Amino acid sequence: MDAAVKERIQNTVNENRVVLFMKGSRLFPQCGFSAQVVGILKQLNVEFKDVNVLSDAEIRQGIKEFTNWPTIPQLYVGGKFVGGCDIISELYESGELQTLISS
Repeated sequence: MDAAVKERIQNTVNENRVVLFMKGSRLFPQCGFSAQVVGILKQLNVEFKDVNVLSDAEIRQGIKEFTNWPTIPQLYVGGKFVGGCDIISELYESGELQTLISS
């Protein structure tokens, strides 16, 4: 990943409290996993920045390298990588996601 892509990702994560790198947008998710995480965030009434990786191949590949995490969606809260769909679902079910987001 080149430095410019890494900087774009880092700036997005730094400038937004909650960021979801996803396939599609919050209004039109384009994969089931992205739709599931959007649904969870909406359930919690969380304001979040959505980044459509399908519209930017550099970000799509770069985000995987940025976190060393192979799948999308990827959720960031407070500048830290939280996880993908399975982890977000587990954190939501246990109540930990609500705590993480509200702190």
